[in-house]
Amino acid sequence: MNLSVELDRSSPVPLYYQLAQAIEGAIRTGELAPGDRFENELALAKRLSLSRPTTRRAIQEVVDKGLLVRKRGVGTQVVQNPVHRRVELTSLFDDLARTGKSPTTDLLEYRVCNADDDVAAELNLGADREVVAIRRLRRAEGEPLALMANYLPVEIAPDADELESAGLYQSLRSRGVNIRLARQRIGARSATKPEAKLLGERAGAPLLTMARTAFDDSGRAVEFGSHCYRASRYYFDTTLFNR
Repeated sequence: MNLSVELDRSSPVPLYYQLAQAIEGAIRTGELAPGDRFENELALAKRLSLSRPTTRRAIQEVVDKGLLVRKRGVGTQVVQNPVHRRVELTSLFDDLARTGKSPTTDLLEYRVCNADDDVAAELNLGADREVVAIRRLRRAEGEPLALMANYLPVEIAPDADELESAGLYQSLRSRGVNIRLARQRIGARSATKPEAKLLGERAGAPLLTMARTAFDDSGRAVEFGSHCYRASRYYFDTTLFNR
């Protein structure tokens, strides 16, 4: 399939990046579907009046994101579209719903307990304060995607049944709690056997991790979350600026 691409040669944005974004956009919107053969690199370069190195670099950008795969004797093909998420102050449920990924939630645990030292420090609570501990499995279009553990002060925590039909931040907003600021750490580690079983991965498979402490309009810490995501189906997307 020949992809329709408009390049702005007067833009300071590199041509390879413009082309990579166009290819990625076509895959994410379904214009290019999983299994589709992608246009030959040489033919694409000639059609768009680009150099082969520029075209090759653009395609490699999309290959590196897991959206295209090169197969010897077959060429380049579109593969299953992984979930990508911009590093913004949003919830996974809201992000998936906004992109049409049909999020669902399995509530694995919901209990009231005393905050341990780490959670108390993150939420700026006394060690004897009670919190609601929540553990969920988030699916996208029925496929396991992430395991999420969250801790909230008892007085603002949503009810258990709410968390099976709505996102945590959505439930907090309905209670008048608006997330204004968050401190976030992104990392990686290997999946434990229980995690791998829930996520449909092998034990030791790579997981992306995110720990986030969220604050409301008054600066009060209202939620601490520790999440892990399947690296084979998920990645974070950032845009960097030079100041």
